[in-house]
Amino acid sequence: MNILGKNNRLTEGTEEKNHRLQWFRDAKFGMFIHWGPCSVGKKEIGWGREGNRPWDINRHGPRMEDPEYDALYKNFNPTAYDPDAWARFAVKSGMKYMVLITKHHDGFAMFDTKLSDHTIMNGPYKRDIIAPFVEACHRHGLKAGLYYSTRDWYHPDYLVGDNVAYDTFYRGQVEELLSNYGKIDMMWYDHVGGQDWSKWRLDNLFEMMTRLQPDMVVNNRAARFCGPSTPEDQGPSSPELEKLTQGDFYTPEGTVGAMDVENDWESCIHVGQGWSYRGEDGFKGPEDCIRMLVSCTTGGGNLLLNFGPRPDGTFAEGEAKVASAMGEWLRKYGKGIYDTRGGPYQNGSWGGSAHNQKSLFLFVFDWPEEGALVLDAIPYKILSSSLLNGGNLSVKSETSGLHIQVDEADRDHPVTVLELVLDQPIPSGTLWGSCHHFLTKNPLQGEVISTGASYTLSSTSSQARAEEHAHLLRGRYPQDGMAFLTKEELTPWMIADLGEIKNVTRLQIENCLGNTSNKDLKVYLSKNGEDWDMIWEASSLDETWTVPITHFHAGIQEIGGAARYIKFETPSDTPHALSLCRLTVFGAPTT
Repeated sequence: MNILGKNNRLTEGTEEKNHRLQWFRDAKFGMFIHWGPCSVGKKEIGWGREGNRPWDINRHGPRMEDPEYDALYKNFNPTAYDPDAWARFAVKSGMKYMVLITKHHDGFAMFDTKLSDHTIMNGPYKRDIIAPFVEACHRHGLKAGLYYSTRDWYHPDYLVGDNVAYDTFYRGQVEELLSNYGKIDMMWYDHVGGQDWSKWRLDNLFEMMTRLQPDMVVNNRAARFCGPSTPEDQGPSSPELEKLTQGDFYTPEGTVGAMDVENDWESCIHVGQGWSYRGEDGFKGPEDCIRMLVSCTTGGGNLLLNFGPRPDGTFAEGEAKVASAMGEWLRKYGKGIYDTRGGPYQNGSWGGSAHNQKSLFLFVFDWPEEGALVLDAIPYKILSSSLLNGGNLSVKSETSGLHIQVDEADRDHPVTVLELVLDQPIPSGTLWGSCHHFLTKNPLQGEVISTGASYTLSSTSSQARAEEHAHLLRGRYPQDGMAFLTKEELTPWMIADLGEIKNVTRLQIENCLGNTSNKDLKVYLSKNGEDWDMIWEASSLDETWTVPITHFHAGIQEIGGAARYIKFETPSDTPHALSLCRLTVFGAPTT
């Protein structure tokens, strides 16, 4: 039977897909919830389990248990869990959908599965978490999403032999989730793991999902990290299967995605120190989260902001403070967020834009020190202009550009929001210009100069896949992105080659979740690939490092450094792998 031929996602027309995805595109803001037995021990969910991760990234070797982590469920008794209160909390915070963990990499099921004993039903709580969650979401007008990790470091059959036993098990759990809880609006997968495509019946998975929940939105991770662990792995069995597993939207993690108004995407970012509960401090500030939401919106995507409830099911005060502030801000400025599409101006350090029908919204983070903010000329007639805070502004539309002035007293922090009403609507996917100021005004910004760069590695792990690297390089991440994984060595390294000597002003380095050895990351520059100058070393393990490049000249520190090669290494006394999710190099060609 040709199951792919029956899957209407492959034959779905543009109008049908747009109708199915409209709520997601309009929503802009959702709540991610990582929660489970790990919260009892204040450990990172899944990654806090210290047992080996067989046939998977970072750790290999004999399958091992973690008696401490695996026993945390015995003390997970969330007596204060109130899904109605969660839903009210989300609505008050301005969120339009919620996504809850049903099973993470640790294999613990938060629902009444008939396929495993490692479940909430065998702990002290003995009640299904998922059913009341879905009901509460829909009762309060929210869309309900379920997270499921195909990766499973607890299950004894995960990636063992032909993997048929585990593949059947996990698809059975997904079928339970999509059959027993009413309408599910989103399925959010998180990684398959290092095993080849032939070990998974992903065609059966998508046929089943479409049959049970035909209107459901699905992310792009149902086959993430799939292959190659064996030489015979040939990748997906057909282009149709590969297209199917790309889902409806892609998912930048831990960072705001790059501007993309042609494809659907959603950044997932946590408010606290980690994805799950890690204590009562270390939370991001409300202003940072507001800027993230604005940047996702103007960039064409959504923000799925993660919260990690306490073990009892309540939210920490730091999380509640962020949510409350964002809800208050959205009640005032949500007109420019909800139901909009990103563009038509290229977003950047100045801010960004979004549009809805004939309304064009400008979100300004930073203003010029003198004069007006100038954007490329607008090709439509402006019928009216206003500040959403009620203040005064001056807008002049000329052939030289769109000139905007707002007195400092009328500007808002962290972002000033303007609405321009035009004589005609802006089509989705439109990009017609950018801001005139900030790329030249701020030398730390510069322009991206790593597009087309190449790189060499000290080694390549058998878990790495060249095709996946190329996909990350030119696909779901911007074309200046890089991704790789070395073998375990004492001093693994990567060298990026810009192709010619350029003036490097800034690096943006995005870490790979779980690779703790990157805390010792060192960066070097070289003109010839032989003589290296160390310019930076990490002082802490961060998700994203921003590294300004300066040099001492004529008695002052000047911006930039001439280099063709950039080297990254992590020396250590014990063997380890080096991996980075993305590297973006800013600067300009040398003159």
